[in-house]
Amino acid sequence: MSQDPAYGHTVRLPGVSFDDARAKITAALKEQGFGVLTEIDVKATMKAKLDVDFRRYVILGACNPHLAHKALSGDLGIGLLLPCNVCVWEEEGGSVVSVIKPEAMFSVVKTAGLEPVVAEAETRLTHALRQLGPA
Repeated sequence: MSQDPAYGHTVRLPGVSFDDARAKITAALKEQGFGVLTEIDVKATMKAKLDVDFRRYVILGACNPHLAHKALSGDLGIGLLLPCNVCVWEEEGGSVVSVIKPEAMFSVVKTAGLEPVVAEAETRLTHALRQLGPA
């Protein structure tokens, strides 16, 4: 992983097309128990709303139902932080995939007992990202 912002883990995939990167992270997430509930096509939205050209970029809303259930059972307000976002974008010569760091996202939550859920989400998301290959 490379150039991680404080709130995410990022992998650059030289020579991997946008479509392949998107398919690979979706499959890797599925292996970790996550489904993609939402998809925001940023390129299409920027064009439709602002008439601005933007690179291919999608935001995938990934959810692991078991982890979401545990989190929501501990604090119904957690829904404000769900699902976990995964971004895929195109850059010259390849693609980039970035996943949210649940520990950063949930740092604002002070509900006792949610730490193991957050840690498991972190482990599963980073494992999915590592399945894509070298950073």
